[in-house]
Amino acid sequence: MSIRIGIMGYGNLARGVESAIMQNDDMELVAVFTRRDPASVTIRNSQAAVCHVDDVEDWKDKIDVLVICGGSATDLPVQTPKYAAMFNVIDSFDTHANIPEHFANVDQAAKAAGKVGIISIGWDPGMFSLLRMVSDACLPEGKHYTFWGRGVSQGHSDAIRRIAGVKDARQYTIPVEEAVDRVRAGENPEFTIRQQHTRDCYVVAEEGADLAKIEEEIKTMPNYFADYDTTVHFISEEEMKKDHSGLPHGGFVIRSGVTGWDKENKALIEYKLTLDSNPEFTGSVLAAYARAAYRLNQEGQAGGKTIFDIAPRYLSAKSDEELRAHLL
Repeated sequence: MSIRIGIMGYGNLARGVESAIMQNDDMELVAVFTRRDPASVTIRNSQAAVCHVDDVEDWKDKIDVLVICGGSATDLPVQTPKYAAMFNVIDSFDTHANIPEHFANVDQAAKAAGKVGIISIGWDPGMFSLLRMVSDACLPEGKHYTFWGRGVSQGHSDAIRRIAGVKDARQYTIPVEEAVDRVRAGENPEFTIRQQHTRDCYVVAEEGADLAKIEEEIKTMPNYFADYDTTVHFISEEEMKKDHSGLPHGGFVIRSGVTGWDKENKALIEYKLTLDSNPEFTGSVLAAYARAAYRLNQEGQAGGKTIFDIAPRYLSAKSDEELRAHLL
């Protein structure tokens, strides 16, 4: 029997989840839920239903795992605990400072309903979190570093688009090569925010807009650009469509440590991702952990989970025998 998946929302991430489901033979997409008029939403999977969010309760016995694809700022803090009372759920909540509170809310709702609620799944938080934990355990004497990019930050791009006079924008996060080289050399340096990443902004301005004012607003924007070396490029709509229509991203986690009685030997662990499509890859990770949510609940488990709590074997469609024979 296929694992029956529902998707809450239908933006870039949800489309990534939809494409990932099509690559997994043990899963089927049965419904997509939207706040828009369902008749206005076209999905790739012609076999799945498109429903309004108000109808989600009607699917309580028809969905094994609901993948919640809303935003971390306002959607997921409300949606994930709410739907954990009805379904096994999974989300990609990425506001790091608020993860403990979000986990507690989902854990309470999922336990009460006898469901599994997995939060903060993707590549960071998610796979990078797991690698930080494992490498920290293996090299307790050391430091870890996380670099993001070169890639499009959707949140930062949106922040630029909200500036008066901006028609469209893409913002790229770029690691500082000198900082990366120093970490890989085992120096274990201390960095400021500005020393680790730069930000490149590509902006399509409205006709007649004050370009100098837009650039100043970008570079001085608190919490987004003020603490970084930021470059602003003004380009045409045609250039934006031609050169910046994709959503690439990636990054790497490095653990630099020492081994030996006198801590004389250096050891370096590095894990890297290079992604043509950030939402499609994140959707692929969500699909694998949706399988885990279903299996854990089938075993009678309930409550909140993070990537730290789930054994890798729950992610794979392969049997234990196949895993031992081919991947161990």
